[in-house]
Parts: sequence; structure tokens; C-alpha cells
Amino acid sequence: MLVVDLDGTLLRSDMLYETFWSAFGGDWRTPFLAVASLFGGRAALKRRLADTAQIDAATLPYDPDVIAYIKTWREAGGQTALVTASDQAIADSVAEQLGIFDEAHGSDGNTNLKGSRKATFLDQRFGINGFSYMGDCSADLPVWSRAGKAITVNASAALRRQAEHVCAVVEHLSTAAPSLHTYAQALRPHQWLKNVLVFLPMLAAHQFDAATFLVLFLAFTSFSLVASSVYVLNDLLDLSADRAHPRKKNRPFAAGRIPIAHGIWLIVLLFGLGALAAAVIGWEFLMVMTGYFVLTTAYSLYLKRRIVIDICVLAGLYTIRIVAGGVAMETTLSVWLLAFSIFFFLSLAAVKRQAELVDSAKHGNLTTVGRGYHVDDLPIMPMIAIGAGYVAVLVMALYTNSPAVADLYPRPEALWGVAAVLIYWITRTVMVAHRGHMHDDPVIYAAKDRISQLCLLVIIVCVLTGMIP
Repeated sequence: MLVVDLDGTLLRSDMLYETFWSAFGGDWRTPFLAVASLFGGRAALKRRLADTAQIDAATLPYDPDVIAYIKTWREAGGQTALVTASDQAIADSVAEQLGIFDEAHGSDGNTNLKGSRKATFLDQRFGINGFSYMGDCSADLPVWSRAGKAITVNASAALRRQAEHVCAVVEHLSTAAPSLHTYAQALRPHQWLKNVLVFLPMLAAHQFDAATFLVLFLAFTSFSLVASSVYVLNDLLDLSADRAHPRKKNRPFAAGRIPIAHGIWLIVLLFGLGALAAAVIGWEFLMVMTGYFVLTTAYSLYLKRRIVIDICVLAGLYTIRIVAGGVAMETTLSVWLLAFSIFFFLSLAAVKRQAELVDSAKHGNLTTVGRGYHVDDLPIMPMIAIGAGYVAVLVMALYTNSPAVADLYPRPEALWGVAAVLIYWITRTVMVAHRGHMHDDPVIYAAKDRISQLCLLVIIVCVLTGMIP
């Protein structure tokens, strides 16, 4: 009999964390309810989370090498059993999904089937040395001590030695290990491009001195760290939704390439470093960063599922970056700049949702997973994108004729070229999204798209021309 553990062995994840984050994503009260459940023991906690979470066993990150090992065992005539400390409901759904186990056993709400309890259970069911056991952590040592064969999966060198000490026959499997590159991917450094917006107040005010640049660079660093902490949080909350997405399923946490437990520490570390950098700038900037974190957390937990509100919040999160830049350099932001930013980024947020709906329609899905939109809403999104985008261009045109421009630009008429380019770019971007060629994030798309790069170059030329005496 081959007995296989679930968490960290058959599965490149841990179902306690999986169920917690799934339940938390659906109900913000989950942490408090989980603490209350702990008074009944870990088995009671697992039962409550299993009942509350929505887990799709078909999309979980299974280890293909472990599955291949189990299939080979069965082909040789052996029997297999899934025995896990996860709740019985989880064990049953996984066993049913894979169809490679003769039986499945898990915690029952009262007894946490782990460590010595699991060893005693297997002794009673199969007898001492009557089974081979496949596991991955130190909690499996009592089980290996009573097994006829110990099989470790991605165990550390120390744990391998311990397994060899308690069991006469040992086999080691190495299937995967997270790398620094994988952790870097989880931070989404390509998204830091958005944080360049903190420099916009400096450009708009023509305040090009070293002190201003340095303080804004520190603000950029703070924003990048805090934003990455939010990206990690969002990935943990969106595990099921990401696994159902054709591209997002390859994200490190969704694919099981980084332990979910490490994500919690990453959130704390990144936010702590970002808050420290913000505090160096000043308490007002720290308050802005705290507000940004709270708003993005609220977006991840609830607001992203509320239609229209979600794109308004996204537009606000972009604009907060500009506000933060103004606070960092202690300058009053122009109403023109704020109005333009709100409408322009509302347009981009609508394009983002449009692209998701187009992708859903292409794959035959009626709704976007984890969002409040239906495919039938698709005709409305480009209307919002174009309408908001054109209003942003109108604000730009009115600003060009305002008295404030004459103080900054000797040739303000050159700025009309900026408005013309923006009309073209916004219209083309909506068309690209309509044809299903848009990236998940319009900002990342713009950074990689050659025509968008050319448009940016023309805008820079127009602005520099306006500055020539």
C-alpha cells in the first residue's frame, strides 16, 4: 500500500492556507472567525474553512512527478491511499478529481490527522511496516518510523537524514524548488512602471533640481515596495480566479511555485520597508501610502467585484500616485492635472475590463471570474473608455488655453499636438482591446507597443517645443 500525503507532497501548496485565502476573499470577517474556530482545535478550524472556501480541485497545482509515481505504483499492481491532515471534504474532492486512489482519509473536524495521530491511524489500518509513505515535512517523521518505506518529496538535506535515521528503506524525490527569480516574479517588478507617475508633478511644475528628484525617487521606491505587497496579497486572494485564467494561472502562487505561507511574510516585509521609506519622506507622505494600501486592500477584498465602482477605484489608485508625488515634493497640484488624470485613468481602467470581457467571450465564459461583469456588458465598456478618454483630452485642450500655461510654456500652441496624439492613441487602444489583442494591463501594453512608444516620443517633442523660448 502506497500512502500519500496531500500538502506539499501531492500538491504544491497547503490546503489550510488555500482554504483560508479563498474564504477571506469571499468574506473579510474570515480572520476573526478563524481565530474563534481555533478554540475547537486545528481540525475544527480546517472544517470551518473547508465549508466556507470555494476550492476547485481540478485547478489545484498538483505535482506531476508525484502523480506519475503513483500511477506507476498502481500499474505494478499496488494499491494507493490519500491520507492527509486536510479536512475530509478536501481529501474526497481531490481523490475524486484525480481518480488514482483506492481510498482517501482526512481530518474529521475533531481529530487533526497529522504526525503521531496519522502514524497511529496507519498502524491500525495497514499494520506496522505494512505501507510505504510519501511525505515532505518533519511532521511525517513519526509516520516514516512505522512505514516499510519512506519516500520524501522536495525535503531538505536535514530532513532526508532524519528520514534515513527512522526508516531502513528511503527514497528521495526532488521535483521542484523555488528560486530567487520566482520570488522576484511574485513582486511583479514590471508593474513598477506605473509608479513613475510620482515624477509627474515635478515635470508639470518644471522643477528640475537634484533634491526634488532624490525625494521623488525615494517616493517611487516606497510606492514600488508597498504596491508589491499588495500584488502578493491580491495573488493570494485570487488563487482560484487566477488558476481559471489562461495566462494568470502561471503566476508563482497560483502555479504552486512559491509556498503560500511565504506570501504572508512577503506582504509584511514589503509593506514594512515601503512604510519605512515613506516615513523618511514625511508623515504626510506616510499617510498617503497608508491610504493607498487600505484602498487597494479594500479593492482586493470587495470593491473589485462591484461593477463601475471597481474602475473608479482603479482610476483613483493611479491618481493617488500623482498626489503622492505632489505631497513628497511639497507642492500644490494643479486642478487641471488632477482632472486630466482621473478621466484618463478611468479610460484605461475601462479598457482593462473590456479586454477581460473580450477574453472571456473568446473562451466561451459568460462572466469574468472574480469580477462583477457579464459578457453582455461588453458593448458598454468601450463607450466608457472612449468617453472618459475624450473628456481627458478636452481637459488638456482647455488647459492649453489657460493663463497658467503661459507662465510655463513660451509656445503653448505646441501642446495642441499632445491633445491630437492622445485622441489617436485612446481610440486605437480601444480598438486593440476590441480585437482581443490587449494585455491584461493597458499600461504594460503601452510600454511594449511600438506605436504607443512612438506616440510618447511625439508627445515629448511637443512638450519640449512648447518650452523653447
